[in-house]
Amino acid sequence: MSTSAELFTIGRLAERCGLPTRTVRYWSDAGLVPVAARSAGGYRLYDAEAVARLDLVRTLRELGLGLEQVEAVLTNAATVAEVAAAHVAALDAEIRMLRTRRAVLGTVAKRATSTEETLLMHKLARMSARERQEIIDEFVRFVVEGVEADSPAHGIAENMRRLAELPDDPAPEQVDAWIELGELVADEDFRRRVRGMAVAGRPAEEQRYAIDPGAVLEHAGRALADGTAPGSAEGRAVVERITGPDVPAADRAAAADEIAAFTDARVERYWTLLAVIAGQEPTPPAVPAFEWFIAALRAHSG
Repeated sequence: MSTSAELFTIGRLAERCGLPTRTVRYWSDAGLVPVAARSAGGYRLYDAEAVARLDLVRTLRELGLGLEQVEAVLTNAATVAEVAAAHVAALDAEIRMLRTRRAVLGTVAKRATSTEETLLMHKLARMSARERQEIIDEFVRFVVEGVEADSPAHGIAENMRRLAELPDDPAPEQVDAWIELGELVADEDFRRRVRGMAVAGRPAEEQRYAIDPGAVLEHAGRALADGTAPGSAEGRAVVERITGPDVPAADRAAAADEIAAFTDARVERYWTLLAVIAGQEPTPPAVPAFEWFIAALRAHSG
């Protein structure tokens, strides 16, 4: 045991270590710097080991470690390397959040926004990556709840979920896209529409009318660009070019209904927003060509 000549009062210990007395007392109360003995008057006394211990505590605290982490190092419950690695991970997460918050606030500063948009931006700026992902995950769970396991909707829903995370340092257009995405998945009409698609979905081999999407994009897309009316004679020729001339009129109407069930500009917009968020080039819009084709099928089904 140390002799009395080697013991320090809390004031002398604080002075020797260059720390405020209240800080040493606080760390001592937290159990980080144990008391070696008590004076006759009941005051705390510390030995030379406390000096080295205080230096280590101060170093770890200046690195940003919490008291629980410091205690783990001092009690050998964790190594300095383990605690430092965990702290680096926490700092990385905080830096990512701050970058996102900066990007969102920059977007607010640069554009006129409605009250609803401002509230959503504020919410987005305060969210962690996990919290933002949960918004999309909840939407996807709603869409596929109760849908048969072998339905293609599950694979599509997984892609809708996994591509929605903002990068660590998002560009303004990526923040704009995420804000629009958040508004979209909160819209009840959109949610019901996507769920309706998931529930109605069938494997390709079970679909009644096999229409080549490439043919629709090529021929209907050209007709749309040329200003061809769906109900015109030229429109009929385009329909027959895509479906073949021998498809009965009644089947054209049924095919139009089946294609319409899975054609929605808002769903296509969802995929466009995901591409922007992921830093990818969005594919050209396909829905306008399919909408023209649907109208042409119905116009020539009588």
